[in-house]
Amino acid sequence: MNSPQAVRRLDHIPQAVRRLDLGYFVRPAAETGGAEPRVEPVLAYLVRHDAGLLLFDTGIGAADPETEAHYRPRRRPLAAALAAAGHRLADVSLVVNCHLHFDHCGGNPLLAGTPVLVQAAELDRARRGEYTVDALIDFPGAVYEELRGEAEVWPGVHIVPTPGHTAGHQSLVVRQPDGTVVLAGQARDFTSEFASDQLAQQAALDGVGAPLPGHPPWLERLNEFDPRRVLFAHDCSVWEPAR
Repeated sequence: MNSPQAVRRLDHIPQAVRRLDLGYFVRPAAETGGAEPRVEPVLAYLVRHDAGLLLFDTGIGAADPETEAHYRPRRRPLAAALAAAGHRLADVSLVVNCHLHFDHCGGNPLLAGTPVLVQAAELDRARRGEYTVDALIDFPGAVYEELRGEAEVWPGVHIVPTPGHTAGHQSLVVRQPDGTVVLAGQARDFTSEFASDQLAQQAALDGVGAPLPGHPPWLERLNEFDPRRVLFAHDCSVWEPAR
């Protein structure tokens, strides 16, 4: 438990990254690997920077009746979530989607004219159909900046490819005065999975003999940024290093 002194110190840390609650959906038991369905949050993130306001993911888009019935989403409007954070849709100067499934890019059409940064492989796959909601991709006023790998968006703000959930998945790395924050999207569904990846890598580095679990190749690159916090799209928990 944090002491009152520790809580006060945390209150003075500049909050350059803010979480937005954009609703939830119910994942059927057939997709959870268990006996019951699971309710999962849909989280986006605002990054305030001298260069502007960046929005990482935009929430759940309207889907066809079959998909709606399958996932039973409950949406919080993007405009309302932004207003609660003291901003308007017009304040957003840049959008980054971790990937283009309908629960991550649903608010993009509300931001027509705002550049959307996406991996070229992800956009190509989305445009080939049977992948997402087509109306959320090539809507009137859509402006894409296609990336082919890593990029520094603004000073101290990096996009890093983290393929796995989709081939074009990407994460956002944000340098802050109190340490680096990684917005990992759906690179992993749960914080605990990311923690297991970290331990698997550490065991390999320590020379522990086989068999060992694997870990994704992109983990080494993210760790080069020395993250102090890693946040996810469908898990309210936050990963922090043990040290």
